[in-house]
Amino acid sequence: MRVLDLLLPQRCVACGHGGALLCGDCRGALHRLDGVGCDRCGAPTAWPVRRCRECAGRRIAFAHARAAVAYDRRIRKLVRGWKEHGLRTLGALAADLVVEVVPRPEVAAVAWVPPSRDRVLRRGHSTSEQLARELAVRWSLEPLDALARVRDPPPQRRLDLRERRRNVSGAFRARASPARVCLVDDVYTTGATASAAATALRAGGARTVVVVTFARTLRSLH
Repeated sequence: MRVLDLLLPQRCVACGHGGALLCGDCRGALHRLDGVGCDRCGAPTAWPVRRCRECAGRRIAFAHARAAVAYDRRIRKLVRGWKEHGLRTLGALAADLVVEVVPRPEVAAVAWVPPSRDRVLRRGHSTSEQLARELAVRWSLEPLDALARVRDPPPQRRLDLRERRRNVSGAFRARASPARVCLVDDVYTTGATASAAATALRAGGARTVVVVTFARTLRSLH
């Protein structure tokens, strides 16, 4: 055992028990999104569908979206520790969970949704970039710094879907992109940010953009 482990013993970010940043019980209790779902947005459904109530009738710039786990109470605590408390080792754990659930996409590179500059300065890191780079290693793909923010819209938290789409419209600009790109973010909420970023990637040359996130909000879990 390392001296650091004796001085600063790890505790599970979900339940507070000692031993690991995510204990075996909490990891085993995660709601993994490896069952039947919507072919387009990845929402869990009772049977396979091409479109579901969350994405039917919407214009979405990406081909499809997939996530590893539901954004429930445990994952909310994990993401908060990862984003706000500097627990960067959770990025590798998140990538491991993604690889366990989400098949390797047929793409040439892995890009990420860039956070606002203020958030990077405050947190000291970008969770979406870290996750993308971890996945690039595991999937033997090129990590691609393809997107830049051209403006920082207000926070999305209290906005409905229409307001979210309007809020992030035109927020990203893409550098040159390969034809097939995997776009990575930490959490998929409504898909508005992912769609805006995918729109920019397609303007930069991508023909197909698939979205992969660590977690995904589910209406039934709100």
